[in-house]
Amino acid sequence: MDNITIARLLDETAALLEIDGADPFRIRSYRRAAEAVEQQTTVLATIADDPKALTAIAGIGKGMAANIRDLVATGSMPLRDELLKTYRPSMLELLRLPGMGPKTVALLWSALQVSDVDSLEAAAKAGHLNKLPRMGQKFVDKLLKGIEDYRKNTGRFRIDKAAEIAERITALLLHFEGIDTVTPAGSLRRGRETVGDLDLLVTGPACESNCVAAAVDYVAALPLIDQLIAKGQNKVSFLMRNGLQVDVRLLPRHTYGAALQYFTGSKMHNVTLRQRAIKQGFTLSEYGLAKIDDNTIVASESEEDVYRALGLDYIAPELRENCGEIEAAAAHTLPQLITLADIRGDVHMHTTATDGSNSIREMAEAAFERGYKFIAITDHSKNLAMTNGMDDARALEHARRVKEVDAEMDGRIRLFSGIEVDILIDGALDLEDSTLAQLDIVVGSVHSHFKLDPEEQTARILRAVGNPYLRILGHPTGRILLRREPYAYDVDRVLKRCGELGVAVEHNASPPRADLNDRNLRAAKEFGCKIAVNTDAHSTDELDLMRFGITQLRRAWLSPADVLNTLDADAFLAALRPRP
Repeated sequence: MDNITIARLLDETAALLEIDGADPFRIRSYRRAAEAVEQQTTVLATIADDPKALTAIAGIGKGMAANIRDLVATGSMPLRDELLKTYRPSMLELLRLPGMGPKTVALLWSALQVSDVDSLEAAAKAGHLNKLPRMGQKFVDKLLKGIEDYRKNTGRFRIDKAAEIAERITALLLHFEGIDTVTPAGSLRRGRETVGDLDLLVTGPACESNCVAAAVDYVAALPLIDQLIAKGQNKVSFLMRNGLQVDVRLLPRHTYGAALQYFTGSKMHNVTLRQRAIKQGFTLSEYGLAKIDDNTIVASESEEDVYRALGLDYIAPELRENCGEIEAAAAHTLPQLITLADIRGDVHMHTTATDGSNSIREMAEAAFERGYKFIAITDHSKNLAMTNGMDDARALEHARRVKEVDAEMDGRIRLFSGIEVDILIDGALDLEDSTLAQLDIVVGSVHSHFKLDPEEQTARILRAVGNPYLRILGHPTGRILLRREPYAYDVDRVLKRCGELGVAVEHNASPPRADLNDRNLRAAKEFGCKIAVNTDAHSTDELDLMRFGITQLRRAWLSPADVLNTLDADAFLAALRPRP
């Protein structure tokens, strides 16, 4: 049994335990074990009889080692067999639908024998769900829309998930002697919010024609491959356990640049670029830019060479969407794009005061380690009760503690007091103005009532941004990628009003949100909006999500001057909407 199969069975057991209502710690232990197994380069079946070797792996204890030995020996394990007497594996897919928590899935199985998406949809349309507790017509309508969205998004993966897989594969590839460089291409390199598959381009001495066969064999035997699709002379295609298809291409150095340009795309960017090449007497392919008359290669080793030979400035991958970037490159008017190094602060994050995992001091130290000059602590307000949101008294006491930690940091980094205040259904803010007046940063966000009529939703948000104490509009469309569509309202009208009032609009760098998206960000700039990029971090580790936000800002053609977080602390505060 290979590692991927062991990991899948452990992860499946975790999901079945979740449906069964088991202890969360036990569920997490199986999930951690599945992740640990998947990342191993040693085939665990070869060491299954050595308990010490198994328990030496982080995340594998004595009990889990016994489970792995059972899986290798019999293809299953007692706990999984016991759970499968009650539940079906197909029920695991139901957990991916909105409103389908483990208890709901268990109820649907016991009451209606619903075990997969198709049978759930049929039961919902037949009216069978309405007879069950807490499943009125509103729930059924939301569920049917969720099933529609789920089917539409099947096969898409968030950028952070794809990047994590790319990094793991890259680390394994670089272990092979003679592989020097691994570069993601396609949608991931262009920074799309979601990707459908993963392209990795590989070069080095091992990729030259006289020795590439051994490198191809190595790639085809990677331990994290779930299913090998194809193995060619210089390409290997396979599926990961989560269904993501990966294509690895091993290329000689002299064609690497042309291939990287070609496989990065986008399709329409490449079409327009090829048309420009033809007009200038060239053909452009993955092998290089060549003269039409005699097929002489004039550029192929680097992307810069290809663009330069066509009379263009280098075009960053994030811009390659055929949205005017080729014309701008020809006119030498491409923007100087923002980079992660330009960011000096992050002003949307949460602590243990509400639903975060770390203290104020821990968040401050982590931000300092990342080179930041300032942060704002913006925990939730009381309307978001599930997060232990703060009322006015707690918010002011929390602000006092933020100021104490600011003093304790001894000038190494500035801490601003703040709040992420809920925008209520009528557009009022969740805390008193007298409270908001005493905070440095007020981020206002919609966290409920997503289904309002578009006119009502627009009026709601316009009233909120009209409050003179609101300084930043947080994650302005409320979407959750691959799970929840943006709520419907007149985005342009709100952006225009924010620009008029000086309210900054947020790009939320957390990959599940990536909100505002790149198109909205371009519109925000055109409306004169101030733009802030924040991680919405709920732990110190999540501060690193800023890199994904920067990618979306680059896709929106934004430069450092367009983003408030590139300013120093005093200039940042001064650039926000003035408080009354």
